[in-house]
This record gives sequence, structure tokens and C-alpha cells, in this order.
Amino acid sequence: MTPRRRLFLLFVAAGIPLALPAVLAPFTELSVANERLCEGIGILLNFLIFAVALIDVAISPSLARVDVQREAANVMSVGARNAVRIWFTSRNFAPLPIEFHDEVPQPSTAEGLPFEMTLDPQKARYRVYHLIPQHRGSNRFGNIFLRAVSRLGLWTFHDVRPLPADVKIYPDIQAVHGIELLARKNRVAEMGIKLSRLRGRGSEFDRLREYRREDEPRHIDWKATARQRQLIAREFVVERNQNIVIVLDCGRSMCNASEGITHLDRALNAAIVLAYVALRQGDNVGLFAASNRAERWVRPMRGANAIQTIIRSVYDLEPRYEASDYGLIVDQLRVRFRKRSLVVFLTHAIDDLHLMSITRHVRELRSPHLVLPAFLRNVPLQERVRQIPKSDVDAFQIAAAAEMAYGQSKLIADLQHSGMLALDVLPEQLTSQIVSRYLDIKARHLL
Repeated sequence: MTPRRRLFLLFVAAGIPLALPAVLAPFTELSVANERLCEGIGILLNFLIFAVALIDVAISPSLARVDVQREAANVMSVGARNAVRIWFTSRNFAPLPIEFHDEVPQPSTAEGLPFEMTLDPQKARYRVYHLIPQHRGSNRFGNIFLRAVSRLGLWTFHDVRPLPADVKIYPDIQAVHGIELLARKNRVAEMGIKLSRLRGRGSEFDRLREYRREDEPRHIDWKATARQRQLIAREFVVERNQNIVIVLDCGRSMCNASEGITHLDRALNAAIVLAYVALRQGDNVGLFAASNRAERWVRPMRGANAIQTIIRSVYDLEPRYEASDYGLIVDQLRVRFRKRSLVVFLTHAIDDLHLMSITRHVRELRSPHLVLPAFLRNVPLQERVRQIPKSDVDAFQIAAAAEMAYGQSKLIADLQHSGMLALDVLPEQLTSQIVSRYLDIKARHLL
């Protein structure tokens, strides 16, 4: 409990009669009776203000009679808005305006904190704020802080409640839940992702349907066409049980961040969504994370529990501030899994020399695998290229940045011309681009 400015000003005003004789002494001579009268008035006012201040404390609702509970999930998604609900139950007999703040896991951004609200007497209310964690791993909530103003505005009441709660920060699993929800509502097209069975040039017959302009003539069923007196085509289902291996680069280049989220977190989010989509298509999904050593290995698997196994295996994965050994990554992958697979390699190249080192080793995976390298674009480098020079030094730096950017784009174009399905994407677009490319590979029967 601390006094407010209003109480301080009241005591200052009450002290004026006490100081009045000393102030007027150089100008006029007050009688002893008048001096005592001023002192008596000053003392009386101070006692009255002190009494009013005590009464204000007595008649004001108490923070001690407010129960607070925090409802938050045990698992949250990095880089996503996670709802946290705060329940208040006031046992006071009068409305109580309060200010609330929470000690959230760090580093993170809290939307809606601190907030103010009025608690009705003998009622329970709740308020929701959103937490955006920026780092994966184990974390925890801390204390909560309450503040209220007394009824007469003379005091500020403070209350600190220890309310610790452990929380695990996972990759962006909310995207998976969002896809599942839209899939149940048959609204997956809103995300640009088709989770139903892919139609393509597979060998397994599925059904007959009306012929479409993009269908191949060899798929026309002439017997059904004669019966229906219109063109009828056979539709096939793309093969299942194909192997998808997601390779995560955990070296120092993945420590770079975009909008407060590291490239490794972006890659992990994309890997989780891709794994979920591939598992829904009936494929086997595995994951290999490595830097200058093998970090995590999840053998390709399928089934409802596979996505949970992958998430639990990588939720606390951290990038290492050491250069990745891409030769080691290729060798380890060949030793651990020899069957033909779609190898999705998620990485970030700092410059053209780094990219050249990556591509040299990635090319070795083309036999027996189909390789899909996805390079997170160097956003600061691209922004520097687009700037207008204001001095000779700026012009030199921008020219150097343009040369580096051109070298990287040329190397990626060479990869694409050599038959590899290389992607150069912005970090925030990695998930949608990688899932779309996977679906395109399935539809084109490339694997």
C-alpha cells in the first residue's frame, strides 16, 4: 500500500496553517493567540486527513479478497498466439477496479498485458491475453501482480501472488491443429492445402468420373463412355507408403532470426506441418537433425502417433554456433536410411560460398533419393540490395550485396536446371511453399 499524489497534496495543504506564522513574520507581527490558532488549525487538519486516509483504507475493497487463477496450456507453440485465460473471483461487497500484470515466460511477447478491468462483487470474471513465445524448450510462468486504487483515491494497493506454472514451448503445432479443424469442416482449400486423397497418375484405380479437359485421353473408359453417352475417365490414387525424410540444418547459419524467430524455428514449424500432411496422405515420415554432428534421428514411420513422436523429439532442439558439416550429414543419412525417399533439406546459406558448399554435398543425395532443398532467403541482404546509396561507402556495400545475392540466385538456378527441386523462399513463406511443393511432387508422381 502506497500513498497517492492526492493524499500527499492534502497533507501539504494541511501544513500551510502551520507554516503561515513563519512566512508572515518578516512582514507583520502576529499575536501569540493567532499563532496558536494557526497551529491548532494545522494540527487538526492533519489529524482529519489522517483519519480520512484510515477510513479510506477501511471502506475500500481489498485485493486480499480477490482470488486469481491462470488457465494456460501445458504446451504452447513458438511464434504463434497462445491464449492465456485469467479468472478473477471477488469476495468483496463493492465493485473493485484493478490493474493486472503477469510474469510470462521469456523471451516472449504478450498481447493484452497489462490490462484493467472492474470486478463485480461476489462474481467470477475472466480476461484473455495472448502470449507469443519466441524460444522453444521448457519454460515457466512466474508471479502475477495486482494493483487497485482506494475508494477515495488516497491509496494504491499492491499485491503480488506467486503462481508458478511450467510450460513447454513446442514448434508451431497450432498450424497442425488448424489444418485438422479445417479438414473436418471440408474447408482446407482456404489454406491452399488439399488433405484429401491426391489424384494423379498412380496405379491404383479409385473411381469413374466425367472427363475433364486436363485429363489424359488414355484414361478414358470407353465402355463406361458408351453406356453413359458422354466421356468418362478413370481416376487413380497416388501411391502411398512412400518415404519422406526431413533434414534440418542445425548449424550456426540457422541462428539467424526474422521477426524475432530463428530460422531453425521456422524450419521446425514447416517440418511439423509437412510431416502432418504427409502422414495424412499415408506416407512414412522421418526426421534427421544435424550440425557438425548428428543431433536427432527419427526413423520414417506412419500412423496417428508419428506426429507426436516427431514433435517430442525436436521441441527442445537448439542451433549450434558451429559450422555445419554437410559431408557428415550426407554420409549419416546414407547410413541411417538407404531406401529411396523424398529428402527435404531445410537450411539457410549466409553467402554464395556457403551455398556452394551446401549444393556440392546435396547433389550426392540424388541417387537414390529425390532431393528437395529449401533455402531460407537472406532477408537483410535482399533489403540492402534494394536500398538507394547515399554515399560512396553505401554504393560499395550495396554493390557487394547485389553481387552476393546474384551469386546465390545463380547457384539455386543451376540446381533447378540440374533436375533438383530447389526452393528459395522467404522465412515466413517456408511452410506454405514446402507443403505445396510436396503435394505437387505427389500429384506429378515424381517419387
